[in-house]
Amino acid sequence: MRNGSESAVLAAFAANLRFQDIPDSVAQRIEELFLDWFGSALAGKGARPIEAIECFANQMASGATGRSEVLIKRRFTTPLFAAMVNAAASHSVEQDDVHSGAVFHPATVVFPPALAVAQEIGASGRSLLAATVAGYEVGIRVGEFLGRSHYETFHTTGTAGALAGAAAVGNLLRITPAQMLHAFGSAGTQAAGLWEFLRDGADSKQLHTAKAAVNGLIAAYLAKEGFTGASQILEGAKGMAAGMSRDADPQKLTERLGSRWATLETSFKYHASCRHTHPAADALQKLIGTHRLGWNQIAKVTAHVHQAAIDVLGAVENPLTVHQAKFSMGTVLGLLAVFGRAGVQDFENHWNEPRVVAFRERVRMLPDAEVDRAYPVRWIGKITVLTTDGRTLQERVDKPKGDPENSLSRRELEEKAIELAVYSGAASEEEMKAIFRRIRDLSNVAKVGPFLPQLRSLPSSQPG
Repeated sequence: MRNGSESAVLAAFAANLRFQDIPDSVAQRIEELFLDWFGSALAGKGARPIEAIECFANQMASGATGRSEVLIKRRFTTPLFAAMVNAAASHSVEQDDVHSGAVFHPATVVFPPALAVAQEIGASGRSLLAATVAGYEVGIRVGEFLGRSHYETFHTTGTAGALAGAAAVGNLLRITPAQMLHAFGSAGTQAAGLWEFLRDGADSKQLHTAKAAVNGLIAAYLAKEGFTGASQILEGAKGMAAGMSRDADPQKLTERLGSRWATLETSFKYHASCRHTHPAADALQKLIGTHRLGWNQIAKVTAHVHQAAIDVLGAVENPLTVHQAKFSMGTVLGLLAVFGRAGVQDFENHWNEPRVVAFRERVRMLPDAEVDRAYPVRWIGKITVLTTDGRTLQERVDKPKGDPENSLSRRELEEKAIELAVYSGAASEEEMKAIFRRIRDLSNVAKVGPFLPQLRSLPSSQPG
């Protein structure tokens, strides 16, 4: 083992991080990210792919006991199966957070395994918060390390997510730096997630996050038992970068580790759609507001985008499902133009409405050199609109809504989480307000328990 490798340094950081090492601003941010994730996790209730994964998990865990919540069902199971379902559910409605530079959704692969394990072992709230920060810091850096070329084919949340989950769970289990490095090796060798599913509108995206969370959990538990993994799974000659990237940069794994807190750079999602649509969506909203345009006054829209947006969104020309519509630039802009917003209920009710479909046909994406150079560190939104009376109008947004420099307020985060929970019927507004109070007080909690009321008591032999 090369103890001086980037992987080893990152593993030692993840293993040793404790709550007292985390700046107050980071502790506050991870609480807000947890609150935001909770709403997304509940929003997955009732979605067909999520219910299929939950049914599978329930069958596989039949007869098993555990203290980990399956949030959408308000039942207990083992940490592995709770992590699986909660990770899938929280990536269902496209409202979970994102780190722009890594093009990575940390919450959906960090909080599910960390919460499940914390509940199982009775960890403190501070331990849970520290573990999730470790997961964020590792996952984001692995995503940045793998680079833009990785994202062309691989869903970074599915790949880097396995290591993020391993970091969070390993931190909770108090494994040693050497064991954490083995956990990284086992997580990395399981890492997977391909974009091909978008062409068919298939369900794979939620499976990516479910398996990333589970694979990270498995890797950490195995490492605690002495199971070994590759010591340079990231930067080694036959590692992830060698097989999954053309522009990997090992320095990004450890650069300013412990002084630059990537957790603070994570963005909240405002619109219920793929993040690649958000910059153009914000720019169109701004333009419509400035010029007081109605949807039927817009003859043509050009979204000037980075190449990754074309790579991901270009596969969806005529969306066939609600989820696929969230990866359609024309549908997102159509909802905003016609209804003024693109929230979860707007997609559910109107994604295929005739006016939205008609507007979708007026939208095209073009690569833009300035936007592409700035990506992924900055996600610039640029829009050109041709009006029905012959005017050409342009608008741009440099800091999309939800970015750290243009973040959602605590009130907006709570309103968003309530909307998501009520949308799926997974929790009431009053229940969500109680959860907010629990999260706000998490650093004072001696033992993490259930978050949702009316859970069944934990009998000696409980079905999964």
